[in-house]
Amino acid sequence: MSDGFQIKNQEGLYFLTFQVVGWIDIFSRKVYRDIMINSFDYSRKNKGLEIFAYVIMTNHVHLIVRSKTGNLSDVVRDIKKYTSKQILKTIYEINESRKEWLEIVFRYHAKYNKRNSTMQFWTHENHAVELTTNEMISSRINYIHQNPVRAGWVENEYDYLYSSARNFTEQESVLKIDKI
Repeated sequence: MSDGFQIKNQEGLYFLTFQVVGWIDIFSRKVYRDIMINSFDYSRKNKGLEIFAYVIMTNHVHLIVRSKTGNLSDVVRDIKKYTSKQILKTIYEINESRKEWLEIVFRYHAKYNKRNSTMQFWTHENHAVELTTNEMISSRINYIHQNPVRAGWVENEYDYLYSSARNFTEQESVLKIDKI
């Protein structure tokens, strides 16, 4: 695996992308988006994660984050591990109409990966880009907030509930973020 997009500076500010294998539109369901929000909230309160911007799209998540404790890779690993287990568990607990198809796709991706033996939810890449200038930070925040607009879901970025654009406009939001 290439190391071009890895977290090298454990205390650095990073733009990350978590992608669901096969670009599956799992986050089209609120129950799965809420698992992500709860995990982010827990990590902010208990693991020293600072979240400065985020958006949850149907098949991927973008974040701008930093670790107060200098272990960003560990926190990211824990978030992905926990959310994959919770989402897979929830698929079987609720009346998920796509359950059989999802299981086939997750098993297929795990079959070709040494790290997973049964099912794989996330790709292993995080597309980590360290943000070292104010211009880079502003550009990535804009990119994150414009995702739902570009997708045609909302006209204004602050209308999308699962994005930090609401925090930036001081509207009620589903996740508290840190000030950059």
